[in-house]
Amino acid sequence: MSRSFAVSLGTLAMALVVLRGAIGGELAGQVACESIVALIIFAGVGYVSGWIADYLIRDALERNFRARVDWYRDGLTDSVYDKTNSSKD
Repeated sequence: MSRSFAVSLGTLAMALVVLRGAIGGELAGQVACESIVALIIFAGVGYVSGWIADYLIRDALERNFRARVDWYRDGLTDSVYDKTNSSKD
């Protein structure tokens, strides 16, 4: 996820800088340098934000899974306990 965020944000930033340069009539060499710098900076930002998002999603899924397993185990324990008590009566 971090790599896909990095690529997405980097190319978006590069495209916006190139578009701004084309509209403003700037020199191609200057626009190329600015767009490469924007690509590198926003790729770094995208990588970090993708890593954070990936961590948060995995953590939430793991917590949800563990809560579901605990709920299931508690249900099995309760049903076994109910069966043993009802058979003795």
